[in-house]
Amino acid sequence: MPASASLCEDFADHLRSKIDSVRSNIIKGQKRLFIGNDGLILPEEALDSFDLVEAETLGRVFSQVNPTTCFLDPIPTSLFKSFYWSFESEILNIMNSLQTSIFPADFKTAVVKPLLKKTNLDPSVFKNYRPVSNLPFFSKVLEKLVFIQLNEFLLQNNIFEINQSGFRTNHSTETALLKIVNDVRCALDSGQISVLVLLDLSAAFDTVDHMILVNRHKSLGLSGTVLKWFKSYLMERNFMVSMDTHFSGVHEINCGVPQGSILGPLLFKIYMLPLGNVIRSHNISFHSYADDTQLYIAMSPDDTRPLEALFNCILDGKLWMANNFLQLNQEKTEIIVIGPEAKREKQFLKLQELSLSHSETISNLGVIFDSKLTF
Repeated sequence: MPASASLCEDFADHLRSKIDSVRSNIIKGQKRLFIGNDGLILPEEALDSFDLVEAETLGRVFSQVNPTTCFLDPIPTSLFKSFYWSFESEILNIMNSLQTSIFPADFKTAVVKPLLKKTNLDPSVFKNYRPVSNLPFFSKVLEKLVFIQLNEFLLQNNIFEINQSGFRTNHSTETALLKIVNDVRCALDSGQISVLVLLDLSAAFDTVDHMILVNRHKSLGLSGTVLKWFKSYLMERNFMVSMDTHFSGVHEINCGVPQGSILGPLLFKIYMLPLGNVIRSHNISFHSYADDTQLYIAMSPDDTRPLEALFNCILDGKLWMANNFLQLNQEKTEIIVIGPEAKREKQFLKLQELSLSHSETISNLGVIFDSKLTF
């Protein structure tokens, strides 16, 4: 499929229509629009202003940020890095625009390159592509400086979800899997069976509502210049599609956390924080990795009450997601019962009664789980 400006435009329309479709489906299922703290506890300290960026900090961050070059960068990043010391004071002034609570408009445009997910897929089908966003290098340097200060504030105030392994130092898919497998094995050792549910969200990073996210920041103690900066950072963003030497026009982005950004994953974790409280209210165990959330229960074969609690938890979780412009993909949500075969069979009818279908094997963060936990 030869690249052209019209093809880039078609791909941009595909990306926009996909998000618009998910958002419109969510709105139809919403029971209420809640913009509040969703049970989050306001920390004693507030973050109302950014610290002034010092030359030493900037130099360290400048060397750490991946030297990728975006089409919108005036010169190759590797070349600019080699002359960094000649422009340090000017760059420092740009980065200390943090004090003005305004995120520079020139940093708000992403260049999206469609990459085929697998070589054997049909290249004429847009859904077979993964849109990879690239942002100006200076944008990522500024984001990294903000990330350091925001992350430190969240750590000091113990705000992070303890059951979230995504985008955390010393955490990974491996630590998430170890936690879940250990809990399931402990249940097996005590003669119980486990029911594991893998929730799947549709385009979760792309449908995040900016107003709700800003209010969530406020709920966590962000105020003053910091809150205004994040409003400026999120609003009035744009993207264009690039294929070879061809480009689409520039299109607005009205929702989602910026893809390809340094702050995006952290902002998404903040956005998802209240979901943990929803799950805990049903006394259900869970663990998350980015937008993948796993619910699991340990139960005696003759006691169906935990299954009913799990079902109600899924319903409330789905409602919370809809009210926060996140769509639970029920077709891709998977359930597996783990334990001896005789004990497992007793639960299958109950799952059917609750309109929950189960699988004998599931792919969990890249690892195949089976009902006997033999991998």
